[in-house]
Amino acid sequence: MRHRFLTTLVSSLCVLFAASAYADERPTLTVYTYDIFARKVITPELRQQFEAQCQCQLNMVGLGDAGNIMSRLQLEGTKTQADVVLGIDNNQRAEARRSGLFAPLPTDLGTPTLPIDWQDKTFMPVDWGWFTFVYDSQKVPTPPASLDELINSDLRVVLEDPRTSTPGLGMLLWMKSVYGDKAAERWQQLARHTVTVSRNWSEAYGLFLHGEADAVLSYSTSPAYHIEKEGEHRYKAMNLSEGLYMQIELAGKLASSAHPREADQFLAFIARPEFQQRMLVTNWMYPAWHDSEIKRPAGYYQDTFTPSHTFMMDDATLDAHRKAWVREWQSAMSGARR
Repeated sequence: MRHRFLTTLVSSLCVLFAASAYADERPTLTVYTYDIFARKVITPELRQQFEAQCQCQLNMVGLGDAGNIMSRLQLEGTKTQADVVLGIDNNQRAEARRSGLFAPLPTDLGTPTLPIDWQDKTFMPVDWGWFTFVYDSQKVPTPPASLDELINSDLRVVLEDPRTSTPGLGMLLWMKSVYGDKAAERWQQLARHTVTVSRNWSEAYGLFLHGEADAVLSYSTSPAYHIEKEGEHRYKAMNLSEGLYMQIELAGKLASSAHPREADQFLAFIARPEFQQRMLVTNWMYPAWHDSEIKRPAGYYQDTFTPSHTFMMDDATLDAHRKAWVREWQSAMSGARR
């Protein structure tokens, strides 16, 4: 009996060691993204499903806010450990392309289902939405109907920094799209009732939820979270008459990746209906792929939320003027607070 037990034990240990050795031999696919995506979107089920498909290990690296991703890549250059980047957006696309760090996308991804025509062989859309201000309807029963009204109001608002936050950069370009050469003047007016400028969306939205502000720069889809997860209908999105600025979150493959096959598989995995469905209720953005196959929860009342105009800055204009516009914003905001 003892010999039989020892034989069984040795066999079991051999199986465990073999499995462990196999796991160690599998390639590790490293994805740079932002914290919320790394923690909430990639569920254990999705991870296991992808790892079984690619015969690899998935390493999701959260880098705080999406605004930090390009900074990290530029610092690391071709020595980066990242195989895939997920979470830069259309406003960072020109900067990302200029870096020369990205490889072409796989050719068999199909066609995204965005509300605009999308032609890009380097960056694939992941999801999309509109930037706007979210407000507490119990504090603000009659919200501003236009960006002008908001700027001229006395509502306490929280903004995000365009240097470190993608919503902050979106707001910068939204203001520039609407007001052009008068944007600095409008920033000064808005600064007078801005509670603070946060480094990232999470910090700003947290301040808003804790009652530090009446409104916060966020997304038109943000109220869906409160409806679906909390049964709370008090938080609403402003559909401002000038129109709203569109954000498209992107993914791309690094040219220096040691695992290009697995990187291509991950990009294809993102575009699958089950992944897009999951993001709808974790990332709270509209799907960029297979839209007709995605079932939107009832909380997405924004299915009827259509702005009068959608703004999106072209890459060439943004690349040429972004630094100057950030300096203009800094000067206007600091000058108004003196």
